[in-house]
Amino acid sequence: MKANVGNLDKWLRIAVGAVLLVWALAGGPVWAWIGVVPLATGLFNFCPLYALIGMNTCKR
Repeated sequence: MKANVGNLDKWLRIAVGAVLLVWALAGGPVWAWIGVVPLATGLFNFCPLYALIGMNTCKR
């Protein structure tokens, strides 16, 4: 897996994912568990959707 998520993109994904997961844990709607996806893609610096469409926000 080659990194395809840039620095700003990474931190936005981690923040949004964390907020959604905290909301889900606090009794929010079931769909808030989708926060796992942006959190994981931010932590691993890899987005499968970006790979499929050939997008890369990483400067490396």
